[in-house]
Amino acid sequence: MRPLTAHIRLHHLRHNYQTLKQLHGGRLLAVLKANAYGHGAVRCAQALAGLADGFAVAAIEEALELRAAGISEPIVLLEGVFEAAEYALADEHRLWPVVQNQWQLEALSLYHWQQPVNVWLKMDSGMHRAGFFPHNYAAAHQALMQNPQVAEVVHMSHFACADEPQKNMTAEQIATFDNACGHLGGACSLANSAAIMAHPNARRDWGRAGIALYGASPMGGADSRLLPVMRLSTRVFNERVLQAGEPVGYGASYITPQSTRVGLIACGYADGYPRHAPSGSPVAIDGSRSTLIGRVSMDMMTVRLADHHQGLGSEVELWGDTVHINEVAAAAGTIAYELLCNVKRAHFVYETA
Repeated sequence: MRPLTAHIRLHHLRHNYQTLKQLHGGRLLAVLKANAYGHGAVRCAQALAGLADGFAVAAIEEALELRAAGISEPIVLLEGVFEAAEYALADEHRLWPVVQNQWQLEALSLYHWQQPVNVWLKMDSGMHRAGFFPHNYAAAHQALMQNPQVAEVVHMSHFACADEPQKNMTAEQIATFDNACGHLGGACSLANSAAIMAHPNARRDWGRAGIALYGASPMGGADSRLLPVMRLSTRVFNERVLQAGEPVGYGASYITPQSTRVGLIACGYADGYPRHAPSGSPVAIDGSRSTLIGRVSMDMMTVRLADHHQGLGSEVELWGDTVHINEVAAAAGTIAYELLCNVKRAHFVYETA
């Protein structure tokens, strides 16, 4: 079989959750949207069951998959519902919907709940993507509190620039949030991964751990407190020696500067590796750092074989322990989130220790 393998270290996932919860304090949601950022939502939820205070997903179909797998912890629907009829499923499966606009609020109020529902009410504190404007927030909160079918309302907002601690916008958003709902009472949730790690004032009753849960710092670079959950690896399945001045790959974009041993590996942009990653992007071959050379193809790419021991059958780590995923993301001009979410055609191997 094709040797591209995504090793998912579930013990690293548990370590990261415990680290982030200790840092944040209070309760912490493990965010499992987008198939747990490409790691496998059901397997990650099962690994965190009994440890996590709750989970968060983007949409109801993701929540139903977890419930069908036996996950019983609270699940927050971060985008709320997309149709009013979905509230019946939220009721049946004990989901906690986010309410971020007027039609969601009205539809929730019109639905006859079989059991009281916990609602997360979202404020637009400055990101201007979703949520009630601060001057409309108290009225929305009052409408929910007057509904006898609502058990609890959690105040929430989301940050635009928490991963850029040098900017003032996060402090401004916190102030906006506190000014608009600080007098209303009830639990609050502000901190995403970046805010958990870099903005102590954002740590409230509930945190929401996303990318950091999987071992990638949202600020870029490596953070020794986090362990990488995914290790993506493949193997060299062809090798050759090219003399100086020879082109490599599509577009002849790379020319060998000297006699060069080249390894062909089983991974390409159809597997989720970024096509625009340039020559010089890092890899590790049998544990030693090397580089990608030439253009990434659909199914294959070429690497520099720097050591005479490297060749046919050598393991190539694309990211994981020796090569941090943020290094690859920086080289390709993207972010770790995109790389992790795009992994496909790999064999997923789940490791518990």
